Amino acid sequence: MSDSPQAPAVTVREFFFEAPDGHRLAGRLFSGPSPRMAILVSSGTAYPQGFYDRFARFMAAKGAVVLTFDYRGIAGSNNGPLKGSPIEYTDWAKDQAAALETLKAEASDLPVFHVGHSVGGNFIGFMPNQADIRRHAFVSVGSGHWMHHLRRYNPLELFFWFGFGPVHLIRHGYIKQGKLWSGTDLPPRVFRTWRRWCMKPDYFLGELKAGHLGPHQYDKVTAPIQSWLFTDDPIATAKSAPVLMSAYPNAPRTFVTRSPADYGRKTIGHDGAFRKGMEPLWQEIWDWFEQDLSTGAATA
Repeated sequence: MSDSPQAPAVTVREFFFEAPDGHRLAGRLFSGPSPRMAILVSSGTAYPQGFYDRFARFMAAKGAVVLTFDYRGIAGSNNGPLKGSPIEYTDWAKDQAAALETLKAEASDLPVFHVGHSVGGNFIGFMPNQADIRRHAFVSVGSGHWMHHLRRYNPLELFFWFGFGPVHLIRHGYIKQGKLWSGTDLPPRVFRTWRRWCMKPDYFLGELKAGHLGPHQYDKVTAPIQSWLFTDDPIATAKSAPVLMSAYPNAPRTFVTRSPADYGRKTIGHDGAFRKGMEPLWQEIWDWFEQDLSTGAATA
């Protein structure tokens, strides 16, 4: 008989919800005992929501209601042929906003926090309800401009943008998952916009300032943002992260830089933060969210 305490029970419910424009989105709700907070998890590009299951279960067991979801055109939210799909990269902000409304309805009266992985931290300024979020935890979030990335990564990403990707668009009409692309199938316009931005030193910020990306409220984002970076991440680097963070000029912003050794790991890279064995990092994120609750209680 084991003397180790049992982990708190976590319930998981899979369901669908709709974005305001009618797109059907797949979601997964994790509920723990006596929840004290609600947490929205926004995925990186072409990462299915299942990739974040272990993290979501950890947070739910600590005492949270956690919502993960798939962006339109991705995994469980891929509701039709991607060839010729009109889905645009910034449409995913509509999905984030819809997910936030869904989480608020499922966890009424709980303070809401947000974890954004990679592009999951890019589009907050397009969310009309972003002010409902108390704090943002960015994980491996940075500009996509290739010259701000680690040099050893440049040949691979340039091949993706100008070799692999265009060939897939010709052959399939979209980016197809396979041996050389481990992400989910990717809508064609998402790929093209992503590539266009990644060729620009200011990423999408120039288009944002010129008004080419529609109405936004990046300057109205005031919730604190803490951004976790990892020394072996080839994408979210000390050069790329501040570029992206500058999109939120009125939000208190801090960076936390960690090495794999800090967590007893050999590598973390761009997505290792959500893999098995990274519970110490998850605890840091939890503590930072809970700090807000303690501060709020002290000043109430």
